[in-house]
Amino acid sequence: MDEITERIKSPTPKFFKKIRTIGLTLGAIGGALLAAPIALPATVTTIAGYLATAGIVASAISSVTKEDKP
Repeated sequence: MDEITERIKSPTPKFFKKIRTIGLTLGAIGGALLAAPIALPATVTTIAGYLATAGIVASAISSVTKEDKP
């Protein structure tokens, strides 16, 4: 458990910061489409679910990456 905490607290590499931002954006778009107050076609709802899931996973994985020190 200490290793996970250490990874989360360590600095994130620049590339993975970009991936995290993209993931958060995709998750927000997917969440907004899923929570839309109007009826959307089933295809749009399915794609929104995939966007939200992919965004959350990308953000979570990129948050726990850290730079290896040689």
